[in-house]
Amino acid sequence: MLDIFDKELEKRGHRFVRYADDVNIYVRSRRAGERVMASAAQFLMRRLRLKVNATKSAVGDLGSRTFLGFCFTRGKVARRRIAPKSLERFQERVRALTRRTRGVGFRGLIVELSRYLRGWRGYYGYCETPSVLRRMDGWVRRRLRAYLWEQWKHRRRRYRALRKLKVRHELAAKLAGSGRGAWRLSLSPALCYALPNALFAQLGLVQLAPEPNR
Repeated sequence: MLDIFDKELEKRGHRFVRYADDVNIYVRSRRAGERVMASAAQFLMRRLRLKVNATKSAVGDLGSRTFLGFCFTRGKVARRRIAPKSLERFQERVRALTRRTRGVGFRGLIVELSRYLRGWRGYYGYCETPSVLRRMDGWVRRRLRAYLWEQWKHRRRRYRALRKLKVRHELAAKLAGSGRGAWRLSLSPALCYALPNALFAQLGLVQLAPEPNR
């Protein structure tokens, strides 16, 4: 039914994108946006006899309007980026998967987490802001370092684990005896040395950001 609407927008020379009943129309100014939205709503209601959801319809700039989990950066050259709410949902899901109380072994956690990351990357990896993907990769690895630190629980076990991972005695003893929380310690140089990015890659952790060109 909405093919008729597409042809009408093309006839009017508008730039737009539509998926099912979700559509964004791109114009140069807010005034033009208000005019086009009113005109498009009238066409849908009168010509196609459809009801327009007034609560979800609005005029806004590229950075504020989302479409299928994406929006655009502001500036002279608009780039496709992941919408903030999509990133929030991503972090909520990763937090749920990496809860210490789940009782999942670390290798099993990597498998579960990678399954989710692979699917998420398959959809959101088409963004044009790879720095966001790199930031999320770093955040995921930090969650995993904090997860392991909490799994080790006690000072002696933490010390033995750090020594096994080639951390010097003095540094391992200092870190194991620290009273700081796991999230804060997950950024410590010693824990990053003990649990480097390469280790997570060896365990099969999926990476969101594309590999840099060599």
